[in-house]
Amino acid sequence: QVQLVESGGGLAQPGGSLRLSCAVSGFTFSLYAMSWYRQAPGKGLEWVSGIYADGSDTYYADSVKGRFTISRDNAKNTVYLQMNNLKPEDTALYVCAKKTKGYGSSWRGRNEYDYWGQGTQVTVSS
Repeated sequence: QVQLVESGGGLAQPGGSLRLSCAVSGFTFSLYAMSWYRQAPGKGLEWVSGIYADGSDTYYADSVKGRFTISRDNAKNTVYLQMNNLKPEDTALYVCAKKTKGYGSSWRGRNEYDYWGQGTQVTVSS
């Protein structure tokens, strides 16, 4: 069955860095775009970043642009989110999601995705 398993979360200081991973199985990873979402305490789900199936293009929410970098290794069936210059407002549960398509310009709608991970918690605090 399809599985998406996130890891790499934890506690970081403001200005620090973390690298999240999402290891997937149960489908042909190289055929599908992937995204990261996050949900802060008491808030709704927010799309963070997306990457094409072949990794040729990436997209970011304005709130993380210039600080976060999404990447993928199709040989390892893993998508990553490198998070630099972390801010307290980045505190959230980070979830990876499998897009129903390999490409396309629509990223934010939850109906664009058919499988989700359980998430990894990121806390940014001094």
